Amino acid sequence: MIAGRHLILAASVLALPVAVLASGGQVLRMPASSVEGSPSDRDRHSAALFVEMGKVIQSPRCLNCHPRTDRPNQGDAMMPHNPPVVRGADGHGAPGLECATCHGPANVAFATGSGSIPGHPNWHLAPIQMAWEGKTLGQICQQIKDPKRNDGKTLEQLIEHNSHDTLVGWAWHPGKGRNPAPGTQAEFGALTRAWVESGAKCPA
Repeated sequence: MIAGRHLILAASVLALPVAVLASGGQVLRMPASSVEGSPSDRDRHSAALFVEMGKVIQSPRCLNCHPRTDRPNQGDAMMPHNPPVVRGADGHGAPGLECATCHGPANVAFATGSGSIPGHPNWHLAPIQMAWEGKTLGQICQQIKDPKRNDGKTLEQLIEHNSHDTLVGWAWHPGKGRNPAPGTQAEFGALTRAWVESGAKCPA
């Protein structure tokens, strides 16, 4: 749970919401152009930006593919994947039952009902060192910044990843039966850039 002081801070340093989302009515608030005050004020502003990014990071669309175990989760309820599958050596599933066995290059709606099978050309789990499930937002922030755990990415590369990676972008186009992540990928990328440029500070 995000501490109340972070919510207050986020509201005070971020501009008005620019979009209202279907995902539980959540919005992403774009950053103020600048923050006056002491270095500690600026650090709190930077941490508040990551709290806003956390609306996406801690949504089911992201957490399901960043599980704490070798089994992904699925759906808005984040239940264990059914049928049971495992990560495999490279995150693409076990030999003979790889992710691509069921997950094609695009979402496929069921012939009846309101659900769908998610798809992307590179559907796979995040590396286990990037497991987010069950962690605090502060722990996830430290993890994301650490090149030893984020696949060797610099902060600039993280901006590019969050802004333009198409598998990240799937979170806003998840197919029938799933709520999209809050905001848009462009807004998430803008928040990531603002966070990096403000010092990439982490919430407590």
